[in-house]
Amino acid sequence: MSVKNPRIIGAVNGIGLWTLARKETERFLVVSAQTILAPVLTTLLYYIVFDLAFGGARRQVEGIPFMNFLAPGLVMMSIAQNAFANTSSSIVISKVQGNIVDVLMAPLTIFEWAAGYMLGGIARGLAVGACCIAALALFTPLPVHSPGIVILYAVLGSAMLALLGIIGGVWAQKFDHLAAVTNFVIMPATFLSGTFYTTSQLPPFWAFVCHLNPFFYMIDGFRYGFTGLADGPVATGVAVLAGTNAALAALSLFMLHSGYKLKS
Repeated sequence: MSVKNPRIIGAVNGIGLWTLARKETERFLVVSAQTILAPVLTTLLYYIVFDLAFGGARRQVEGIPFMNFLAPGLVMMSIAQNAFANTSSSIVISKVQGNIVDVLMAPLTIFEWAAGYMLGGIARGLAVGACCIAALALFTPLPVHSPGIVILYAVLGSAMLALLGIIGGVWAQKFDHLAAVTNFVIMPATFLSGTFYTTSQLPPFWAFVCHLNPFFYMIDGFRYGFTGLADGPVATGVAVLAGTNAALAALSLFMLHSGYKLKS
């Protein structure tokens, strides 16, 4: 009777990482009506309300029809919110149900653990973003100025919120805590990031304050990819988001390494 050789895991547990990322992706796909269709509908409602309230194409922002200016911001807002929701809700659900131990006991390093959840969040953010763009294209033309910039900022933005979702999910003990993060951090930072306006309209002090918000660069760079209009340098936005992602990744890895609210 032959005995199978044990599986040898190298520097990276590729199978484990792929399995966790696939689990996180399939988790939102099986309920796509809630995780994809609902955010698309919300984005369309925002668009219709602003179209009716602000005069639609009759209003312009630096020569661009207001609705063309608004659409990319609404898309990125949906990308961000859903990337955060995917990672944070998954971790909190596992903690509440008591099955977080299944993931903690898997032969995954903290890097692979964080990467698997982050990839699932990025996948949901990009899926919602693509569907929002397709839906908005039925109502207004969405010419793309720079496809590469659109993709780059979509990935950087969804990664930032997915990492923030990991931190929020690990910290939260119940869904009330998670709702507090959403209501007092994510939503204000998104709404005050230039989603609905250009910072050139603000007084100098408030424009400066807005530029301190990483969400501003996420929205501004993504909008530039569609319209060619940006309130700040695109390269600066990439650097800010990359630095913010690095800081959030370091914090999430520290929390996972210490076992904060996971192993105690």
